[in-house]
Amino acid sequence: FLGTVVRRAASCRPLPPSLCPATSRCYSSPGKQTTEKNVPYKKTLKQGGGAVSGPTKPLPKSADAVVIGGGSLGCQTVYHLAKMGMTNVVLLERDHLTAGTTWHTAGLLWQLRPSDVEVELLAHTRQVVSCDLEQETGLHTGWIQNGGLFIASNKQRLDEYKRLMTLGKVYGIESHVLSPAETKDLYPLMNVDDLYGTLYVPKDGTMDPAGTCTTLCRAATARGATVIENCPVTGIQVQTNDLGVKKVKAVETEYGTILTPCVVNCAGVWAQKLGRMAGVNVPLIAMHHAYVVTERIEGIQNMPNVRDHDASVYLRLQGDALSVGGYEQNPIFWEEVSDKFAFSLFDLNWDVFMQNIEGAINRIPALERTGIKSTVCGPESFTADHKPLMGEAPEVRGFFLGCGFNSAGMMLGGGCGKELAHWIIHGRPEKDMYGYDIRRFHHSLTDNNRWIRERSHESYAKNYSVVFPFDEPLAGRNMRKDPFYQVLKLDQVCLGIWLALWVRKLCLVELVAQGCVFQERHGWERPGWFNQEGPAPVLDYDYYGAYDASKNHNYKYNELLTREYTFDFPPHHDLIRDECLTCRNAVAVFDMSYFGKFYLVGPDAKKAADWLFSADVNKPMGSTIYTCMLNKRGGTESDLTVSRIEPGPSGSPLAPAFQGDAYYLAIGGGVAEHNWCHIHTVLQDMKFQCQLLDCSEDMGMISIQGPQSRSVLQEVLDSDLSNTAFPFSTHKVVKAAGHYVRAMRLSFVGEMGWELHIPREACVPVYRAVMEAGAKHGICNAGYRAIDSLSIEKGYRHWHADLRPDDTPLEAGLAFTCKLKSSIPFLGREALEAKKAQGLRRRIISLTINEKVPMFGLEAIFRNGEPVGHLRRADYGFAIDKTIGYGYIRDPDGGVVNPDFVRNGHFTMERMGVVYKATAHLKSPFDPESKRVKGIY
Repeated sequence: FLGTVVRRAASCRPLPPSLCPATSRCYSSPGKQTTEKNVPYKKTLKQGGGAVSGPTKPLPKSADAVVIGGGSLGCQTVYHLAKMGMTNVVLLERDHLTAGTTWHTAGLLWQLRPSDVEVELLAHTRQVVSCDLEQETGLHTGWIQNGGLFIASNKQRLDEYKRLMTLGKVYGIESHVLSPAETKDLYPLMNVDDLYGTLYVPKDGTMDPAGTCTTLCRAATARGATVIENCPVTGIQVQTNDLGVKKVKAVETEYGTILTPCVVNCAGVWAQKLGRMAGVNVPLIAMHHAYVVTERIEGIQNMPNVRDHDASVYLRLQGDALSVGGYEQNPIFWEEVSDKFAFSLFDLNWDVFMQNIEGAINRIPALERTGIKSTVCGPESFTADHKPLMGEAPEVRGFFLGCGFNSAGMMLGGGCGKELAHWIIHGRPEKDMYGYDIRRFHHSLTDNNRWIRERSHESYAKNYSVVFPFDEPLAGRNMRKDPFYQVLKLDQVCLGIWLALWVRKLCLVELVAQGCVFQERHGWERPGWFNQEGPAPVLDYDYYGAYDASKNHNYKYNELLTREYTFDFPPHHDLIRDECLTCRNAVAVFDMSYFGKFYLVGPDAKKAADWLFSADVNKPMGSTIYTCMLNKRGGTESDLTVSRIEPGPSGSPLAPAFQGDAYYLAIGGGVAEHNWCHIHTVLQDMKFQCQLLDCSEDMGMISIQGPQSRSVLQEVLDSDLSNTAFPFSTHKVVKAAGHYVRAMRLSFVGEMGWELHIPREACVPVYRAVMEAGAKHGICNAGYRAIDSLSIEKGYRHWHADLRPDDTPLEAGLAFTCKLKSSIPFLGREALEAKKAQGLRRRIISLTINEKVPMFGLEAIFRNGEPVGHLRRADYGFAIDKTIGYGYIRDPDGGVVNPDFVRNGHFTMERMGVVYKATAHLKSPFDPESKRVKGIY
């Protein structure tokens, strides 16, 4: 019985797994637990009597694409490729379909997630497995719609579920928040004594791995695709062209070679090895992941599947029994990934798994008297942020990833398979897949084993944690630090040194009292906000005390993060207000050094700039232009500033040596790798003779913003900063504290201000000079939490929030960044012109409410009582003293969304089930004429 297992385990000394190889661990069980290892499915594709020798079909000599791996993602990808018209496609599986991971997966599908894109991906998977495949093939995939039940044991968890319910209304997903009593009526076997409530989604369900994958392949082969089993891949041929671009050439097997320009890595746990064959980094790690299958439970039939997030356990209905699994704090790493592990299972480590049993028995007391029929412990692949790895690898053109699904390959498979197929055929996915794109990680991290291991462990351990708006990872930190890091950090060790060396009463001493609370983006440590309780350094990762690691005690940084675990205004709300209002009323300094800083140079630099950038950046020398980069569908791949430059001081990173035209690109640091890869891809496709140079590590960047910024900088820079001499949207190389810097008159917060782009060695002296000059003006340091508030208040866009690859500049209110009135061709122009001619079917608007309640994004937008969209981003605007949000709205009838549609509507927003009257704005409610950035106060 499960209860007996718990009692026996409690009487035994725990044997925590170490970080050493798995072969050294003890897998003994406390008592006489079942030794049966088997999945709970009536049918698997495991072959008895030994494997068949040789491939199941002859290999073709060539293919348009070769998908490697016959699990959920591989089968979904080949199905969608064939459905989109790519019929000369081959799927290679080294054993039999579902081998490795898919065959033993729990197969759960939950429709609601705290991400609009994921909700859409899950909806497509559900459509494919519950409807499309059966219509196409006449075969039942094994889909069972028994509903899903999320358990809330505290207010914060129930608030999270209310947010999910609200988002579901936008997508037409039925869900209900139930009281404990209503939950008991629905699920009589459940203990509800400790519940705040539950979220019930009637149309959630389960999938059968074998039934789904075989039906997918049947549908794909009916359209001309070829599925070949028992054919391991032994190599990937890569060729380098005359421009030095690496491209996929062929796939090698023991039974022949297939020429192909496209390989899709859907190899799951084995994806790293396959990547190495092509020289591609695949940042995932293999772990044991387990569940147990119970004996029959009277009264469990037809019950919904359960996720008890606070107990980190799930209960999957298995006929008249349950599968019980979850996520532990101390998962076992699979150190030596075996090629022979096809339909095998590990012995279950009861010491590790016991925490899941305890949570399950608390929720379903009948389990204490229920026997265990079998255990299922198999390998799964996990990633640094618990999101899949998808898209074209930066290292090799034509090598695509579809792996690292963190035990969610079945439920995300349909949506991701469709997007991956579109990516392969059309060059980009239809949806905003940046959160899954391999290019979300900086290249310096994707082969860093420490970072991959730490972050993957934390993501696994926190998989069921509440997704709070301001959470930050504790693992894999301090990977990239800008020149100001120690100045802003000023930890206890260096405090005495600073005070001894710097007796002048400057604002750096004040920084010690404030304490910078850093955020992690793209590996960088960037300032989030400044607390008043002293230094809060980020410490080495402690694995939450697992694996006998020494747990960090009195960890100030973690304490500050934990206080912000709320869906109300965070406790540091007033500190961020002070930073914002100091910027609005006086002057603030923002360290933005994590920005990507690239140079575009070469004989074809002007041609490339004309094609890449939606705005006309070929203005007079000294101009700085805000622009977008688009894809061929007109979607926004980036927003950035581009400056035409002249050669700078000799040997300075302020400008490289070049002839002809050159451009300096400043790009948000969290998406720098994405931008770098996008530009490189366009340059390669268009065969432009250009170089893209990365100086991100060579320069720091501070932004001095506010009404007093000119007064401060006039004491520091050797240049006239008047409106006439230094107008908005221009730049100059000037001297600051004796050092050359590039000064740009720009703002991302809606105030008069300048950015200083500074060679690394000059960063600290320039910063000190600015702080000294600003002391009498009330200067303060401010972080990105303040930037988020200030920018949304002014109506400036954040890429990957209110501006994404599936949003056009026209829909985003950025038509002014597009040179449509000129005759200059640019990437995406034809798509924009077509959309403009048809009329916009959606557009972004801002909304404010009068009530003092926080919003964070994903809140539903209603017009005249009908759902028309949801907020992409929201924050509090301290100057207007209101919550403000931005979201895209549609006409439910499919009509054009023009300004009159906005003006004539009555808008409300729903937050966690509560509806608020909202005011819609077509212009920013703060300084709508943009006078402040021009110095007009």
